[in-house]
Amino acid sequence: MAKYLFEAKAANGKDLRGEIEALSETEARVKLRAQKMVPIRVVSGEGKAAPKATASAAAKRGSINAKDLQIFTRQLSTLLASGIPIMQSIDTLSSGSKSANLNAALKGVSSDISRGKRLGDSMAEYPRIFNRFYVNMIRAGEESGNLDSILTRLAIYIEKSVKIQGKVKGAMIYPAVIIFVAMTIVTGLMIFVIPKFQGLFSSMGGELPALTQYVIATSHFFGNYWYYIFGGLFGGAFALKQYVETPAGKKVFDSVMIDLPLFGNLIQKNGVARFTRTLSTLLSSGVGILEALDIASKTVGNNVLEQAILRARNAITEGKSLTVPLAKEKYMPQMVVQMIGVGEQTGNLDQMLGKIADFYEDEVDIAVGALTQIIEPLLMVFIGIIVAIIVIAMYLPIFNMAGQVGK
Repeated sequence: MAKYLFEAKAANGKDLRGEIEALSETEARVKLRAQKMVPIRVVSGEGKAAPKATASAAAKRGSINAKDLQIFTRQLSTLLASGIPIMQSIDTLSSGSKSANLNAALKGVSSDISRGKRLGDSMAEYPRIFNRFYVNMIRAGEESGNLDSILTRLAIYIEKSVKIQGKVKGAMIYPAVIIFVAMTIVTGLMIFVIPKFQGLFSSMGGELPALTQYVIATSHFFGNYWYYIFGGLFGGAFALKQYVETPAGKKVFDSVMIDLPLFGNLIQKNGVARFTRTLSTLLSSGVGILEALDIASKTVGNNVLEQAILRARNAITEGKSLTVPLAKEKYMPQMVVQMIGVGEQTGNLDQMLGKIADFYEDEVDIAVGALTQIIEPLLMVFIGIIVAIIVIAMYLPIFNMAGQVGK
């Protein structure tokens, strides 16, 4: 008897793949129907080498932006909900994305599925495109037979995650842009404007005020060593980036950031929102609490909060409830701990986590707005003071000369 690879749909709507022995393709289909399965695809696997994946190694190393992944997830959910088989749905979407990496990965996934591999296991081969959270959600959907609804949850989760991260990044980038503009203006004044005043002062003679001398000396330093200044700034930024990418550097950097007066509160709220949203999505999809906590800890974006969640996970393995270890954590708000406790007592932990996520996502919106309103005037005052000092320093000798002429 020959072996046949099949893809079929069970009576409960679950997609199944595997091997079956039969004398012919027709007999294989009959056997599948006898097992209350509707055959979708049956191909001979006897005497044939496994087909090579069409996705290149570059696709496994490549990544995509969250927006492309969200669109793909939504489209796949719609196709599956319409009754189109997984294999055909993946083939349909494998050339429709703007991302070449996603298209290549989907072709590889399609090839794996044709050999009897499950969708979640196939996607796990492309961790930079389908991360651990995504793969576990897919596997949970396959196990429960509700893959289309799980994909819808995934799409909503990615959409909300992209939205909130965009707001947080905007709040972080805004001060950096203002500071960069201020540095550009000051550098231009120091290099191009002040030297012209210096020529005027030299022709006037006399001793210059101390403030004017200091500003002119600073201008000389900028003019003579500007390449060292900018080289040092860019070199320092690059060195800091490299250090932060190390485990020890990230730990130190995240510890400092979460304690900053203005940004720390925003970072904490954003981390709590991401943690509760991820955990809620995983638990409602059927993923176990330990696996869900492990995955959720990697999504918070801050090492301090990540370690707090992992300590809570370890406590659960010892038989404790989730609220006991979280209540001891400095950066986990007590309101969150209390609501999680209510969710555990009522058996609606996933729903309670969703409500917490909604609340803290709104809090992030408020915190971003407040941060922008505070930082903008502070930076404007800072820039105004610097420019005012330069202007006063340049006009002090002129005022002094005018006073002497008047006497």
